[in-house]
Parts: sequence; structure tokens; C-alpha cells
Amino acid sequence: MEVIIIPDYQELSRRTARMIADQIHLKPGSVLGLATGSTPLGAYQELVRLHREEGLDFSKVVTFNLDEYLGLSPRHPGSYNHFMWENIFKHVNISPPNVYLPEGTVDDPEAHCSWYEAQIAKHGGIDLQLLGIGSNGHIAFNEPGSSLASRTRLKTLDQRTIKDNARFFDDAEEVPRSAITMGVGTILEARRILLIASGEAKAASCADFIEGPVSTLVTASALQLHADVVVLLDEEAAAKLERKEYYNWIRDHKSEVQKHPGA
Repeated sequence: MEVIIIPDYQELSRRTARMIADQIHLKPGSVLGLATGSTPLGAYQELVRLHREEGLDFSKVVTFNLDEYLGLSPRHPGSYNHFMWENIFKHVNISPPNVYLPEGTVDDPEAHCSWYEAQIAKHGGIDLQLLGIGSNGHIAFNEPGSSLASRTRLKTLDQRTIKDNARFFDDAEEVPRSAITMGVGTILEARRILLIASGEAKAASCADFIEGPVSTLVTASALQLHADVVVLLDEEAAAKLERKEYYNWIRDHKSEVQKHPGA
């Protein structure tokens, strides 16, 4: 796991967008796993800018979103489907059939979850998975106690998650209590993972998943088991890391470290 501490949210967003753009340049038909929420919003805005000003081409890109609230239609302003189309998809040249988002209003959610897993496999798996992290240490909607081998499924939301996400709704009572989410096991099958976090509210969960034990109580800690994970944190999100000095030394001496990988 490579931990990179960045001064502020603006630079975090630029760095995130550049890593995603590099993946698309490397493989124009990349399969991207995408996240929603306030943290990736700046990166999506930067990707839109790269498309408009530098010609970043999304025409062959395939995307799979991590999750969606159960019971919300795609047009509901609180749905993740709405979030993605409003903040990135309608502003770039992505092909709509290449956009996969869980559907919160399907008649048979369990069958839909199996179908979603099958579509990921059909497209050869996810090349780069973007993640945020919840204040309780969850990734996607894999709340504390989730199996680290879990697949796409229905999940009841933790009360802390409901409280955290209430800011996206007019009233806390409007926040759905369940969601469809990729499982931890599904996420770990991505070839490369990029987790981003910003703000002091995420500092404790970042310290727990990076430097604490692997535990179902902090599902992001399962990323310690993956061979290729990059974690981008701003200074506030990194505030509680005990080995912050070490991570900064590696960041500032990366070329030297790469010359002596066995040191």
C-alpha cells in the first residue's frame, strides 16, 4: 500500500484525476470502478476539464459504480445514478451503454446483484477502482461487520452512515436504510485500487485502515491484502497517522527508493 499525503483537497482532486486519465491513456477501453460522494467530486470536475481542454477520450471506457440506495429511482436527486450523470457522465463522451450503475428500484434486487457481478466479469474485471472511505471505515456500503469475501449484495446501512449522508437529503428521514453495494471481495478483485480521503472527519478511519489490523469492523482495512493500492490523503485526513513522517520521506525520495527496491 502506497500512502501519499497531499497538501489540500484541490491538489488531491487534480492528482486523482491525473491517475484516472493515465489509466485511460494506457488502455482506452479501461474498465473503471467509480465512487460517489463529496470527496471524488473535485476529481470528476477535473476529468471533465481534461476532456474539454485536453481531449481525454471516454468513448471506449466502461464504468461500474460501487453502490446505490435501495428504493431510489435513477432520477431521484439523492440517487447515485443522478449524481454520476450530473457531475461527470453527461459532460464527457462516454457511451451510455458502457455505464453500469446498480438500480435501486429493480423488482428482484438479489437477481440484479448477481447480474451486476456477471457484467463485471463479462468485461474482464475492473482495471482501476476508485474508493472513498466512510467515517466508520467502510468502503462502498460494506458497513462494519461485513464479510471481507462479500460480493455485490443488499446491505442495511449503519446508523452512522445514515447520519453522515443526511446532508445530501432535505431531511434525515429521507435517507434510505438499505443499499445495493459491491462487496469487499468484489472490490479486492480490481487490478489496481485508488482510495482518496479528505478532511479531519476521515482522519481516524484512515489511521485505522492503514495502520490498524485487518478487521471486518473496518472494512477498508482489507485493502492491506491487495497487491496494488494507492492511498491519497490530504493533510487533514492524514493527521492521525503514526508513520506520517515515513510516508512523506518515501514520497519525497521516490526516485531514490525506486533505484534500490530491495533496500
